[in-house]
Amino acid sequence: MRRVFGLVGSSGSGKTTLLEKLIATFTARGVSVNAIKHSHHDIELEPSGKDSARFRAAGAAEVMVVSPFRYAIFHELRDEPEPEIATQLARLGPAQLTLVEGFRRHSFPKLEVWRSANGKPPRFVDDPSIIAFVSDDLSPVPHELACFGLEEVTAIADFILQSAPEIA
Repeated sequence: MRRVFGLVGSSGSGKTTLLEKLIATFTARGVSVNAIKHSHHDIELEPSGKDSARFRAAGAAEVMVVSPFRYAIFHELRDEPEPEIATQLARLGPAQLTLVEGFRRHSFPKLEVWRSANGKPPRFVDDPSIIAFVSDDLSPVPHELACFGLEEVTAIADFILQSAPEIA
């Protein structure tokens, strides 16, 4: 079982900045945290020509790069769909909390990070899994959602710990 909570919002809304602050806050409290970030772009973790990229180009389905500091697994999605979030969660090591940036179509609880300057409508209107709203402008929010300013990191962290369910 692991506790999972998501952050969604348009590009440029501040999701990554908030996620970074939340991870630091949880870590300072002694809460172990994993993070998953969804990207719509190709991911190149090592430049072409480096050993792992050469192994992948040669046809390896998975390549693991290991150092005394960290390791990474490159898994090529050739003729298979992007794995479901449950599959990705299962690959992670143990942690008390997993924070997920993106994956807005999944039903775990989420907060929306929104900035009025982006000019895009808030997503909470069409997504019942969004249970909190973080913004520089709280005027478009109904009273049913928990609302936070962008700098209320401690209060947001408290809310996440209270709201993140355990998922098998």
